[in-house]
Amino acid sequence: MKDLHFHDLRHEGTSRMFEAGFAIEQVSLVTGHKDWKMLRRYTHIRPETLHRLHDARRPSPSDNLAVE
Repeated sequence: MKDLHFHDLRHEGTSRMFEAGFAIEQVSLVTGHKDWKMLRRYTHIRPETLHRLHDARRPSPSDNLAVE
């Protein structure tokens, strides 16, 4: 691949970690960012990913049933 740089891979990896549901504190430990404002510039989270994460954390109706 022409014109591929470490920065490009770092950007992609950082975005994928956020999409996987990692918190900013966890991602910063891996990427080495000390400033969270700078770390936010690396992320490009797709709306559908946020919906999927939200749905995965939502309790299902069966979780509310009492076990007898």
